[in-house]
Amino acid sequence: MATKRHAHTVWEGNLTEGRGTVTLDYSGLGSYEVSWPARAEEARGKTSPEELIAAAHSSCFSMAFSAALGKNGGTPTRLNTKAEVTFVPGTGITNVHLTVEGEVPGMDEVTFAKIAEDAKANCPVSKALAGTEITLTASLVS
Repeated sequence: MATKRHAHTVWEGNLTEGRGTVTLDYSGLGSYEVSWPARAEEARGKTSPEELIAAAHSSCFSMAFSAALGKNGGTPTRLNTKAEVTFVPGTGITNVHLTVEGEVPGMDEVTFAKIAEDAKANCPVSKALAGTEITLTASLVS
């Protein structure tokens, strides 16, 4: 069965001086301020579409990786995934780099990295971002 999630944004003003609020409607988890400076500069206290994509990608990848590890005889004790989305004004999102560190008892580094690459390719958010270069660094921690 298909599921749908929704959020909405209310924007006021022009691009560079305006501001908006994105609300996570489906979950009800909150509303977050967005602005051009938060997107194109290093403004704190506000989010950006790229940060929201990073959150979606890191969580989706973690779930896909956990499932793939399970299919290959591994159960992660812990996965710590970071997604770094690069935005270039005038160009757009140019790449996403995933970094995952994991604790998987009995698994070697080569197998871990191979399964991570498969999860990166098959994660639904990775597929949605297919026009964007997505790279990965995967490492086991003891």
